[in-house]
Amino acid sequence: MIQNLGKQQSILSQYLAEMRDVEVQNDSLRFRQNMERAGEVFAYEISKTLSWTEKEVVTSLGTASCHVLEQQPVIATILRAGLPLHQGILRFFDKAENAFVSAFRKHHKNGRFDIQVEYTSSPSVDDKVLILSDPMLATGSSMFLAYKELVRKGTPRHIHFVSVVASVQGIEYLKKHMLADNYTIWVGAIDDELTAQAYIVPGLGDAGDLAFGSKL
Repeated sequence: MIQNLGKQQSILSQYLAEMRDVEVQNDSLRFRQNMERAGEVFAYEISKTLSWTEKEVVTSLGTASCHVLEQQPVIATILRAGLPLHQGILRFFDKAENAFVSAFRKHHKNGRFDIQVEYTSSPSVDDKVLILSDPMLATGSSMFLAYKELVRKGTPRHIHFVSVVASVQGIEYLKKHMLADNYTIWVGAIDDELTAQAYIVPGLGDAGDLAFGSKL
């Protein structure tokens, strides 16, 4: 159910090290590129779990027996932080349908916050593989609310949750609230601590701000 690619020694470790590094973070272009490349790694690994079908392809010299995806997935992300990660996944699944969920933290004076969803754009996900990405899986509530919005469009065959960095609490939240067991959680690292403001420690900071600049 949980695939932690950080336990393997791969180029993803290099990308993640640069995304965490406060000096490299000063280059927003580099940060976005590393997030996209992480998405490509996740997409490649997820592709191994999908269904494939055999197809005869005519070449200039004959006929080749090849394997192609039986069905394209639906790729979804949470705006705005998820866009670079989404783009990396889309680069591998370039024929996939796309979905977007606008969710944000509404902070209260007591320091607490709620997650609110403003907008959802999605095709039908009924009997399709859904890949839902968000760079950081902190409390898990944003990812779960986005999932709930998307399944209004149908019942997925399987759900792949993708995050570059997750917290233990975020993973446990998803496991507790997911009623079905047809899902897999893909992460690049699992960190132990959350701050009072629900930021992952050591984490990497605010992925949206690092990719696109600070917001008011």
